[in-house]
Amino acid sequence: MNAPAIVLPAPIELGIVLPTYNERGNLRSMIERLDTALQGIAWEVIVVDDNSPDGTADEARAVAREDRRVRVLQRIGRRGLSSAAIEGMCATSAPMVAVMDADHQHDPALLPGMLAALRSGDYDLAYASRFAEGASTEEWGRPDRVKASGLANRLARKVTGVTLSDPMSGYFMLPTEILRKDASRLSGVGFKILLDILATVDEPLRIKEFPMNFAARAEGESKLDRTVVFEFLVGLYDKWLGRYIPTRFALFGTVGAMGVGVQFGALWLLLHVVFGERFVYGHWSDNTTFNIANTLAAVTAMSFNFVVNNELTYSDKRLRGFAPLLRGWAKFALTCSLGLLTNVGSAAALKAMGFHDVAAVLIGIVLGSVWNFALSSKFVWGRY
Repeated sequence: MNAPAIVLPAPIELGIVLPTYNERGNLRSMIERLDTALQGIAWEVIVVDDNSPDGTADEARAVAREDRRVRVLQRIGRRGLSSAAIEGMCATSAPMVAVMDADHQHDPALLPGMLAALRSGDYDLAYASRFAEGASTEEWGRPDRVKASGLANRLARKVTGVTLSDPMSGYFMLPTEILRKDASRLSGVGFKILLDILATVDEPLRIKEFPMNFAARAEGESKLDRTVVFEFLVGLYDKWLGRYIPTRFALFGTVGAMGVGVQFGALWLLLHVVFGERFVYGHWSDNTTFNIANTLAAVTAMSFNFVVNNELTYSDKRLRGFAPLLRGWAKFALTCSLGLLTNVGSAAALKAMGFHDVAAVLIGIVLGSVWNFALSSKFVWGRY
């Protein structure tokens, strides 16, 4: 008797990456919409979740037990939309890969048309635009965000040379071989991976634009917060100057420069308002009072630097909770004291070697900053 023939499932043609953070309530209905839109197409979904506190990853695993086309990547200790999209796109075996939001603002009905455009061989990338002819943002109901997105698009086009109507779109599809070819060169910084890809590839891509009706979120609140604008600017900087000065070091140095202003401001307030001292003939009237005030001002500036670096420079490794923040602050204070020794010692050594005073001080500041950056990156936020 002949054994029954084994029917193998059709090879996966399309992978859809859903970067998620607190999308538990939207996930299951999004998978249902994908199933409806992609009839006749062999597809899989890779949910890349940044350890959402609402249990998005657990919900994705529950869906995966019912539908083998769903896979989950739960990232621990890593955050960021662009890096999540890169990991998801590299995880699929499908020859085509799409990235879209899980909050229902992106319409899955556009996916078959995008896939057809890439299948034709006439295009290398298909994307959905909020600002193309025939597109609409009325359902979004956020005219302020529409204006902000338009401004961001204009700035992105100016800095990167990308000419699309909506380079900030988060909904696109391309062959995975194109993505993998340049994956190691992508910065993964910021929150708009499409802009990162377009500014990184060497050969111009043939692009098909699809007008999109950008909808409101189905459930939950938008995760666009005060750091998004910052991350956008960081992403532009990384593509523009990141090859010369590492982005994270540039951020660390910028925060340090802001800290100098904070220290001088705190010193003035302490001496004039708290201690009532006056500046006479180029000196403060009481050296002891000045030293106490300057020490307090330095601690204030250091604390400012720690808070801003924690929120922005190391947002993907952000410390949360009273105890972790206190330990992080203490470690940061220790690394800054070692950096100060490097700063002062280097300047003194260079001056003894005959360097000009200003040059010696500037070099000392740079060396101290590099030392602070290296130590705090490793011992405060756990990464270089």
